Parts: sequence; C-alpha cells; structure tokens
Amino acid sequence: MLMTGIENKVYGMARWMYYIAGLAIVAMMMITTLDVFMRFCVTLYGKFGWTFLASWRPVPGTYDLVAMCGAIAAGFAMAHTTLESGHVAVSLVVRLLSKKGQMLVKLFTDIASLSLFAILAWRSMVYAGRLSESGEVSMTLQLPFHPFVYMLAVSSLIVALVYLIAIIKDMQKVVSR
Repeated sequence: MLMTGIENKVYGMARWMYYIAGLAIVAMMMITTLDVFMRFCVTLYGKFGWTFLASWRPVPGTYDLVAMCGAIAAGFAMAHTTLESGHVAVSLVVRLLSKKGQMLVKLFTDIASLSLFAILAWRSMVYAGRLSESGEVSMTLQLPFHPFVYMLAVSSLIVALVYLIAIIKDMQKVVSR
C-alpha cells in the first residue's frame, strides 16, 4: 500500500516533467523559427531598404535560450522514457537466456542504472552549488547556469527513484515465485 502511494507520486512527477519537456521543445521550435524569420527580415531590409523593417532584429540570445530549453527537454524526458522502457536496448543475447537469467540481467542493469543516476543527481547538486557560488552565467543573456543544473539533478533523482521502484517490484516477483 505504501509502495503504491510512493509509486504513484514518482510516476506522477515523471509525467509532469515529461509535459514540461514537451513545452521546452515547443519553445525551442518557436524561438528558432522567430529568430530565422527576424534574420530574414534584416536581410530584406539590407537588400531592399524597406523602412518598416528597419527596427526589426534577430532574437538576442537565441543560442542561450535554445541550449537551456534543450537541457530541460532532455533532462525532464528521461524519467518518462525510463518508465515506458523507451531507451534503446540490445536484447539479442538476453532473449536467449532463461526467464531467470533474463530477470537477473534486468536486475543487474536496473541496479547499475540506479547507481549511475543517483551519483549523477548527487554530483549535479554539488556542481550546481559551485556554479551558484561562482555566479557563472551564459554569454549573451547572462542567464545563470545553476538553476538548469539543479533541474537536471532533480530529473536524475526521479529517474533513480523509477529504477528503485523497478528493482523493488522485480524483487517482489522473485520472492513470490
């Protein structure tokens, strides 16, 4: 019962983050499209001298904005992708194993993945703290980097929790057999 409540919270958070990742991708598309359009308008003004285009300029900091949105999109989509088993897997050899062998390989890879994402979350938190202390910012818009690294840390933590839940479920299957 407790596990189901925790599981629902983690899965709900993964779903929420997935929607944010989708919004980040839409934002990347809109920013890039607007920037390309505005650059085209600047070219038209230079070529034809159309005065109504004189004040139009490309979007400042497009590279910064797209990079930050890309970090959010990639990071926030990880947990949902993990839930849906959407990562690329080479299972040619694993399919040749017995059910018990397949379960052991899955358990091993889930434990390794849990370890990786737990370490990634921890080190990202440490790194974000250092970025915050140093005040490091992006080149054009002077956006601070640390909030985005904190977001990646939280995303990695949620992925680690998804793997922890998968490990517990796998262990329950092994014990019930």
